[in-house]
Amino acid sequence: MTAEAAPVIDLPLPPEPGILETFRRGRLMRSDPLACTMRMYESEGPVVGQRMGLFRSVNLFGPDAVKHVLLNREGIFSNKQAWDLIIGKIFTNGLMLRDGEDHRYQRSIMQGAFKRPALEEYLERMNPQIAARLSHWKAADSFLVYPAFKRLTLDLACSVFLGIELGPEAERVNRAFEDTVAASMAVLRIRVPGLAWTRGLEGREYMVEFLRRLIPAKRKDAGSDMFSQLCRAENEEGDKFSDQEVIDHMIFLMMAAHDTTTSTLTSMMYELALHPQWQDRIREESRALGKDQIDFKDVESPGAIHLVMNETLRRYPPLSTMPRMARREFQYGGYRIPAGTMVVVFPIHMHHMSEWWTRPFSFDPERFTDTRAEHKRHSHSFVPFGGGAHMCIGFRFAEIQIRAILHQIVQRFRWSVREGYTMPVQQSPISKPKDGLPVRLEALA
Repeated sequence: MTAEAAPVIDLPLPPEPGILETFRRGRLMRSDPLACTMRMYESEGPVVGQRMGLFRSVNLFGPDAVKHVLLNREGIFSNKQAWDLIIGKIFTNGLMLRDGEDHRYQRSIMQGAFKRPALEEYLERMNPQIAARLSHWKAADSFLVYPAFKRLTLDLACSVFLGIELGPEAERVNRAFEDTVAASMAVLRIRVPGLAWTRGLEGREYMVEFLRRLIPAKRKDAGSDMFSQLCRAENEEGDKFSDQEVIDHMIFLMMAAHDTTTSTLTSMMYELALHPQWQDRIREESRALGKDQIDFKDVESPGAIHLVMNETLRRYPPLSTMPRMARREFQYGGYRIPAGTMVVVFPIHMHHMSEWWTRPFSFDPERFTDTRAEHKRHSHSFVPFGGGAHMCIGFRFAEIQIRAILHQIVQRFRWSVREGYTMPVQQSPISKPKDGLPVRLEALA
């Protein structure tokens, strides 16, 4: 005798909140998505429907939900429809804002810029520039880590991605990217001077014209920078990117390489300040290599820096929230969820579930060793770079850049934070410290 399957019911939605309550909930989710999602999961379970006016959303929790949404094997979920609502006006037609065949086509052309020969060239280009920038870092009792990394990663992005050295325009380019990222969280989306939304649109317009001026030379350039490669790139059928496609991809890639790497490096510096034994362990391994700058083969070897990077990405994923739009009705967790519903999964919540991680709020890089391998308890319990067809195309580049930078820093400096300090974290839209992360920076002999 077989048990009857549980009935599928319509997704229950709470009463429509008023305008003030809508703003309050949005502000809480933006300021601390981990605390909000933890409360939601504990009180309401793994499938939580929400309503804001005519807009419906459902939050799904747990690794099975993350796998179902990110792999998207039935083609139910749209990246484009979800992200267009959030950043479509700012990062128009970036790779993350495309679906289906269009996404596969664009990604196939771009893939060559992230293959091993290109990555090896990027590392060779980055190493001396990292050394040059770090030579300007000075010992201080209150050294602000986040802005220092912002400038370093911007310099590297302009060199590796654009093939140029920024002069007087450096601050304007940096501000353009900061404004575009900040605009993604703007509540009031009307073009009024001084508003975050307006600054974001102006930042994009500046970057479009900045890049457009460079394209004619890049079309003729045989350079190894990513901009030149995208201008020359083609797939097996010989298709190439239009000028506007190159611009759209470069703006999105520059933002991703610049901001997300800065986020991860800053969080790693914080954890290594709190846990000097891991800082010393990384320093010893870097010194044992006997070289000031790493080679590509060094990047591929496991070690303490790899464990710390993974644990930091677990605790502070650069992207805390991953939305999709349901193209059609689907069923999940015993509920019938209608087409047009925003479906959201939360890497930051998944990475702190006690069902899958031992003491999830503790910094414990050893959890990523082959012996413990907590990240392998489920295929989608650790998703700092997303998954499925939309897994971050630049994740290998990000890992290489982070390892190259930390290798040089630990050999030049030791750092710590004042006793009792806790980094105030802004988790959305990208994880970063609200105070710039002040550390005591000591130069090593």
